Amino acid sequence: MGEEIPEDRSEGFGERLLGLLLDRARHLPPQLIAPLIAEEVGRVGGRDVSILLQDYAQELLVPLPGRKLHVSQPEPVIDSPAGRAFLSGEVVESPLARGGVRMYLPLLDGSDTVGVMALTLDAVGEDDRRLLSRLASLVADLLVTKNAYTDQFFQARRRGPMSVSAEIQWTLLPPLSMSVPQVEVVGMLEPAYRVAGDSFDYALNDNILHVALIDAMGHGLDAATMATVAIGAYRHARRVFIGLAEKYAFMDDAISRQFGPDHFVTAQLMHMNIATGEMELVNAGHPAPLLIRDGRVVRQLESATTLPIGFGGEAPRIREHTLQRGDRVLYYTDGIIEEHVAGGELFGEERLISCVNRLRDQPSEGVRADLRRLSHMLKNERGGRTSDDATLFMIEWRGGAADHLAVLD
Repeated sequence: MGEEIPEDRSEGFGERLLGLLLDRARHLPPQLIAPLIAEEVGRVGGRDVSILLQDYAQELLVPLPGRKLHVSQPEPVIDSPAGRAFLSGEVVESPLARGGVRMYLPLLDGSDTVGVMALTLDAVGEDDRRLLSRLASLVADLLVTKNAYTDQFFQARRRGPMSVSAEIQWTLLPPLSMSVPQVEVVGMLEPAYRVAGDSFDYALNDNILHVALIDAMGHGLDAATMATVAIGAYRHARRVFIGLAEKYAFMDDAISRQFGPDHFVTAQLMHMNIATGEMELVNAGHPAPLLIRDGRVVRQLESATTLPIGFGGEAPRIREHTLQRGDRVLYYTDGIIEEHVAGGELFGEERLISCVNRLRDQPSEGVRADLRRLSHMLKNERGGRTSDDATLFMIEWRGGAADHLAVLD
């Protein structure tokens, strides 16, 4: 794109290019999508096109292999131009020493970033930025759609052997992040390639955010199977019932009927009104979430503990809390705090809280970047060990109905 833009390289040219790409891609097999993208980028002067996808450990952006694609080394999610584009959802432009500009465009599926498209241009103008941003949106849609038809994208993201239980859990998850003006949610699972019984789920229905974080007892396929039933029962109850108590009862019945009285699942169930910040919590034998305000943990969000799911507990007592704008809530499973560190001590809640508070000393790049930094910090503090499933899930509440209406204006 270094030369003068021809007259037909205007709004009409961009529409024709995107239309041509969409028409051709609709009928192509998945392995030809990325080469087609590289070919179309070449039509407008771009070169060295890379499609970078997040690996399952959420540490690297790995290049998708394919004809006509530039395949380089993986780039770290933290502290790289590609990572900044991925985490911020904004285009990053990096001048090259040999001339030209390397552009990193986030591939956004709604508010979830599925990867980054990187390419090199001789020079960048506003028309280029506008056209390439639209192209990146189309590329994201194509990758998400074609992902349902192939294992190639999964294989590119996988950086090591993955257990059957982990594959089950990854297919069970919703998108790892969601952002709307009022609220943002982000989740992480560890160990990425061996996770079994941990899972989470969420849905935003009108103004109510529904969240469940679960930890099925045991390891391996038994735990993954129990987690699958628990999440399936939760989703069914969420779509049929309204109250947290009904959800708990439905999940409890499903687990006890399927697995008997010796199996259980701990859980946190939550409703949040994203217009007001009002929360309802049910704690079914799970660690209490942490309330983070102004970058520091101010308290645990306690609630009366109900028996774990599967034990036939009585109707749960629901605890209510109200958030302030900018508050964050951190959910976690016991694999975080029950890991043993050097000397045989448990990692414990105090160390977790200390790590959360230390994030305040670093510039915040948003919820996704902060949760990844926290995950990496916790892993380092534990000496790199994750012997049990360890899940983090963070919510940031930003504001109420006025913000939502502003989007419609």
